[in-house]
Amino acid sequence: MPSVFDTAQYLLEQHGPMTTMKLQKLVYYSQVWSVVWDDDCLFPEHIQAWRNGPIVRELWESTRGNFRIESIETGISDNLTPQNKDTVEKVLEFYGNKNAQWLSDLTHMEKPWDEAFTQGQNTTISLETISEYYSTLS
Repeated sequence: MPSVFDTAQYLLEQHGPMTTMKLQKLVYYSQVWSVVWDDDCLFPEHIQAWRNGPIVRELWESTRGNFRIESIETGISDNLTPQNKDTVEKVLEFYGNKNAQWLSDLTHMEKPWDEAFTQGQNTTISLETISEYYSTLS
C-alpha cells in the first residue's frame, strides 16, 4: 500500500509545486475518492480534523516550516498502482485548479471534518464517516 508521502509526491509530480495547505487538501480528497470509488484507502496514515481542515500529521511534520513544496524526498510515486494514479488524477482534474483557501473552506462545509472537529481539534476523521458522506455525492 502506498504511503501518504507516495501520494503527495505523485500529486506534486502531476500538478507541480504547491503550498503545504493545498497539498494536504489534495491528499485528503485523494483518500476520500479512493475510499468511495475504489472501495479501499489509498494510504494507511490517519487524517485529523485541524483548524484549517483535514491534515495528515505525518505529512505535516515532514513539511513543517515550508510554505511551498516541490517534492517529498521520502515519497515514491511508483508505489501507487495504476488505479491509485487514476484516482489521484481525477482528483486533480476537479480540485487541482482551486486554491488552498477554497479547498479548506470546502472541507469545513462537509460533514466528515465538521463532525470530527466538533469532537475536538486533531480528532481522527474516520474512513466510515468519509465513505458514508462522500458516497452520497458521487
